[in-house]
Amino acid sequence: MKEAMFYEKREEQKVKCILCAHNCIVREGRRGICGVRENRDGKLYSLVYGKLISMNIDPIEKKPLFHLCPASTSFSIATIGCNFKCKHCQNYDIAQYPKTHGNIPGEDVTPEQVVDAAERAGCKSISYTYTEPTIFFEFAYDCARIAHERGIKNVFVSNGYTGTDAAKKIIPYLDGNNIDLKGDDQFYKQVCGARRKPVLDTIQLMKESGVWVEITTLIIPSYNDSDEVLNDIIEFIRSVDPSIPWHVSQFYPTHEILDQPRTPVDTLRRARQMGLKAGLKYVYEGNVPGEGGENTFCPECGEILIERFGYNTSNKIKNGKCFKCSLQIEGIWG
Repeated sequence: MKEAMFYEKREEQKVKCILCAHNCIVREGRRGICGVRENRDGKLYSLVYGKLISMNIDPIEKKPLFHLCPASTSFSIATIGCNFKCKHCQNYDIAQYPKTHGNIPGEDVTPEQVVDAAERAGCKSISYTYTEPTIFFEFAYDCARIAHERGIKNVFVSNGYTGTDAAKKIIPYLDGNNIDLKGDDQFYKQVCGARRKPVLDTIQLMKESGVWVEITTLIIPSYNDSDEVLNDIIEFIRSVDPSIPWHVSQFYPTHEILDQPRTPVDTLRRARQMGLKAGLKYVYEGNVPGEGGENTFCPECGEILIERFGYNTSNKIKNGKCFKCSLQIEGIWG
């Protein structure tokens, strides 16, 4: 347990947590929406500092991040808890655990041990992932500072609901952020228990601050697969930077959304073509290996620069440029 960052004391021992965009008012003895930040005697504490529920070595492509050190491995960590309650969450068993069980499981690990393990494994990055990294911010921040000093990159895989102050605090140590842009505001309210605008603000802030940003939309049939919703997402990405990679990924039935089929490949292909036609440079189809939509193409000459089949990659980018026409390809290639 560690005293939390980003909260304000209020009357009657209440506190206002400003770590994320929910801005929870938390009474004494209660927890915020995330289920892992608790008010004890007028002070807010993180209950998950150093309590890791998952530690794995993953391909960076699994995040998915396609333009950040391709074919490298990323030491991936998570605690329990989340500030969303997505009905289609693939990791709901750990994300919603505090709300269904109350206790805080996890292996006790220090930031130094995380970075040491990443270093021993030869990982080029540490990914704060599986659940929303914002909710274990204090631990992620301490890990990120040490990793940064040792030349290991830091990556968030996030829902984008990070508060502005917290985002600005982590940005100097954050190299990449794959942020979900899930749908329109109605989707966020009905499916996630959140709002859309804070996510857009985070994407804009991260990009303007020099963090490498990629965006993922899990396309769910009848929920967010209409041309109207997809075009709205495309136009937002284009307005920020058309070089932001957009991953349109296949949904499969899970958690509370069991009445919809897997996303048809034709739907992913339609979304990808819509994005490319609108001027996005890099659009990828996710969760459908072998269909060709995972490859990176040169926006200028059309050559395949990175060929992918699942997590297997063949990279022809040379010094950050197309091997054929020498166009600079946006990303972190070192």
